[in-house]
Amino acid sequence: MLFARSFVSLCSLLTVAAASRGIIKHEGKPIGKEIEYDGVTLYITEPKRPSKDDVAVIYLTDVFGLPLLQNKLLADSFARAGFLTVTPDILFGDPAPHDIEFNGGEYLSRHTPENTDPIIEKTINYVHNQLRISKVALTGYCFGGRYAFRFLAEGRGGDVGFAAHPSYLQDSEILAITGPASVAAAEVDNLLNATRRSELEALLGDTPQPFQVNLYSGTSHGFGTRANVSDPQQRYGKEEAFWQAVHWFNNW
Repeated sequence: MLFARSFVSLCSLLTVAAASRGIIKHEGKPIGKEIEYDGVTLYITEPKRPSKDDVAVIYLTDVFGLPLLQNKLLADSFARAGFLTVTPDILFGDPAPHDIEFNGGEYLSRHTPENTDPIIEKTINYVHNQLRISKVALTGYCFGGRYAFRFLAEGRGGDVGFAAHPSYLQDSEILAITGPASVAAAEVDNLLNATRRSELEALLGDTPQPFQVNLYSGTSHGFGTRANVSDPQQRYGKEEAFWQAVHWFNNW
């Protein structure tokens, strides 16, 4: 009997692992399409089997934006998990270069909330008015993680949010959330270090909203999208952070 239970448990784990491989893709060709809406480029991936017809995921990228293959592949993975997924070009055609010596301060001065918020507002309008989907789940990475929080504030249009290694997140933006928020944090991250993580947790605790903060060992800033998937620990972190978001959206 013990062997039978163990065998069933093993089969269940193998089934889950196989399903995960079918949903999460780290390489290959993107399956979505790009459209223009109100001056904004949107990358849209539709699910074959929607898990919830009344929910759309808005994917808010890191500073490498739509040109980064991993961003489109991750958006496609959310669609395979059952969510119609819309990824706006929140960088308005100005992604950061893959050059470690580029001037980050000068770049970010061109990508302030005043420049970025209107793009996300138009994307939410598209989901509500063109797709006729009422509920918005926000998933943000690095640069985009801050905006997952910003648009969880009252009247901003987000209903539930997830952020992986969010950068430059302000205290006021955390305290303003009016929906459940989940965070995936890297072990090594100078933009969300141990001290700032503790502050983030305390601030989330000061809100009445459900929240979750998971820390992934062996990872560094950017792992949610750009992990080295040939490293088992980094691959695990990236995939578990993805499922963290999916489970959060399915439950809230």
